Amino acid sequence: MAKTDTQTVARLLREYAHRTSLRGGNPYRAKAYFTAADNLAALSQPLDKIIAAGTLTEIPGVGDAIADIITKLHRTGSHPSLEKLREEVPEGVLELFAIPGIRPDKILKLHKELGIASIADLEAAAKEDRIRKVKELGASLQTKILQNLSIARSGETQLHLHKAAALLTHAVAAVKNEHPEYSRVEIAGDFRRGCELVSNLAIVAQADKSSKAASSSGGLELAVTDKKHFGATLLHATGSADHLEQLAKLAADKGFALKPDGLYRARTLVASASENDIYDALGLQFIEPELREGRGELKLAAKRSLPKLVGDEDLHGILHSHTTASDGAETLETMAEATRKRGFEYFGVADHSISAHYAGGLSLDEIAEQHREADKLNKRYGKSFHILKGIEADILGDGSLDYPDRVLGKFDFVVASIHSRFKMTKKEQTDRILKAIKNPHTTIIGHMTGRQLQRRPGYEIDIDRILKACAEHGVAVEINAHPWRLDLDWRWHQKALDYGCFFSINPDAHSIRELDHMHWGVEMARKGGVPPDRVLNAMPLAKLLRHLQRRRQTASRAA
Repeated sequence: MAKTDTQTVARLLREYAHRTSLRGGNPYRAKAYFTAADNLAALSQPLDKIIAAGTLTEIPGVGDAIADIITKLHRTGSHPSLEKLREEVPEGVLELFAIPGIRPDKILKLHKELGIASIADLEAAAKEDRIRKVKELGASLQTKILQNLSIARSGETQLHLHKAAALLTHAVAAVKNEHPEYSRVEIAGDFRRGCELVSNLAIVAQADKSSKAASSSGGLELAVTDKKHFGATLLHATGSADHLEQLAKLAADKGFALKPDGLYRARTLVASASENDIYDALGLQFIEPELREGRGELKLAAKRSLPKLVGDEDLHGILHSHTTASDGAETLETMAEATRKRGFEYFGVADHSISAHYAGGLSLDEIAEQHREADKLNKRYGKSFHILKGIEADILGDGSLDYPDRVLGKFDFVVASIHSRFKMTKKEQTDRILKAIKNPHTTIIGHMTGRQLQRRPGYEIDIDRILKACAEHGVAVEINAHPWRLDLDWRWHQKALDYGCFFSINPDAHSIRELDHMHWGVEMARKGGVPPDRVLNAMPLAKLLRHLQRRRQTASRAA
């Protein structure tokens, strides 16, 4: 019997995970299967070779039990437990997992109550108003389904940036382990360009001329080249298609030919060893991978006027993080200490405000208590580190913030965000945010559009008007670094820069681990062309304190 290939095993393991989740019980079991399936899909070597070597459990997320399931799936194309699960619901029901926001228990109820067994069935039921009438489903779920059908169709093969990072990190390690003769292994593709959703997992490896080139495997594209052609191979494996097309046209206009293995003049290879050599031969400033989207970067590079992009090392502190005072997992002291150990100068706590009942929003007494704790910790830290007292204030339906001025004036900074009433009209929603921007206590507008990638679209707003207002009133635009948000979308960053806006790269962290979301925010800022001198938390502590003091003085005069 022919062995089942790696991608098929990964697909079967995902099916196993979906069917397991429909049974209810421990949700972490299904999650473990999904993690293992994702890592299988990114393998750089044949599965039978890994099984033969007895190294299945070295794959992240694969323990002994899952390794046994994988081995059985590989050898027979099935598993007794999977066959038993298949008897419970038809295969088409699993399509419903592609729709964001529908839990497994709701999927099962949709199938049992309405006979829904495919996305087509689901769409028909929603449009015919049948879901609304079912107890425990209702109108809100029906609306969510109609909204999210398009998200499911557009993002079927895309991974969030942080998930792609985990897969690629493992893939690089696996390639290096399998091919110690490769002297260099680099990540390419969408991920290297900092795309918020990654559709291709690509790696470029450098080998000696005598080395045999490895072929691509399933979900991973592996290009193997030599030192002489590494730069050209990396350039083409990185993309984007639009950037490469424009670069090839420019090359042709200058009498060159840009090919996958290098830049040629007639039959002479002019440049190929490094990307910089290729750009330089074309009279261009080096173009950072994040900017390679065919959006005018070649013209700027020709004039040597590309921006210096912000980097992780430019950030001096963290703003907009949560603690156990609202819905965070760690105390103020623990979060501050974790931030300090990461080399930052300051930590800006911004727990939820009083209207956020769902997130344990702070009462006036709780604010006073947190401020006393911050003062105590700051006294202990002295000049080595500083905790900034902030709040994530809800923007209410009428655009006001949910504390009076006398309370807002006690904070070092205020992140104003929308967490409710997403369905207001575009004009109402825009006017709501504009009023919050005009509030002199507002320092930052948080996650401006409210989008959650592959979960829900953002609410309708006039982003252009809002950016103009932020620039006019000196309110920073948040680049929310949470990988499910990455909001404001990088495609608007240049417009914000043109208007004169500042940005604040914020992790929206609810745990120590989420402090490291900062990197994804930096990636979005880089992709949007943001330089460090336009980032609020790229300011050293002393400069930021002066900036915040001036804003408080302005607010005091306005009051």
